[in-house]
Amino acid sequence: MMNRGLIFLFLFILPFCFAAACAAQIPVRYQEGVTHGFLTLHTTDGRLIAEGEMAQTAKDDVVTSHITFHFKDGSLYEDTATFSQRGNFRLLKDHVAQKGPAFTEQMESTIDAKTGRVTVNFEKDGKPQKIEKAMELPADLGNGILFTLVKNLLRTPSSTVSYLAFTPKPTLVKLVFTKQGAEKLKAGSTRQPGTRFVMKVEIGGMKGVLASLLKKNPPDTQMWVLDDEVPTLVASEGPLYGEGPIWRIELVSPKRVRSSAGESR
Repeated sequence: MMNRGLIFLFLFILPFCFAAACAAQIPVRYQEGVTHGFLTLHTTDGRLIAEGEMAQTAKDDVVTSHITFHFKDGSLYEDTATFSQRGNFRLLKDHVAQKGPAFTEQMESTIDAKTGRVTVNFEKDGKPQKIEKAMELPADLGNGILFTLVKNLLRTPSSTVSYLAFTPKPTLVKLVFTKQGAEKLKAGSTRQPGTRFVMKVEIGGMKGVLASLLKKNPPDTQMWVLDDEVPTLVASEGPLYGEGPIWRIELVSPKRVRSSAGESR
């Protein structure tokens, strides 16, 4: 009985010890600035389900990033994150809204990382619900800035950051980025150097043990980054939201619209 108790205690504590030892703020290797990009969202079989944009502004060492996806079925996904890049990346605030039939949960969440205040608005049995709580949030929180962080990990074999998952109850987990190696990327008719990452979710404590035993661990997310002097996230494949399906996000370029006479409009 004593040995069983020690084993149980070990399994409960180990994920927390491992996370505390490995998680750390990501150093700023590439400063973020003004950016405006266009995105597409596809299912794994290639069906286009949404189009989006990523707009980013910067003032001094504070950056605001806004990602929007408009779905063909009328659903909407918006993520607005504000973060500092003074030596290390640090999330200041993140607001996410997911609405429409594309999402199993109609939800809106806000994280104020400076005060630790977390708010979640969602629906249960057709009735609006709200969770408000004060949390001790770690400095390496990655909500809203994962695409920024991965660009700064090209020289790191493996890195771990914290993440606040909403189910809809806010729960702290760990995200482990592991570099898988070089892959060629295509730009027009040219080939460009790229690196593929795998991002794995690690759930601590008994929840993590039970998820592993029941084979309900969240699926991995794959990310492809252009690996040159100006790195860029090119694509990712994984859930857009908690317990969501695997979708593919890709960066696309705008093109001129020509009239039948060949003139641009």
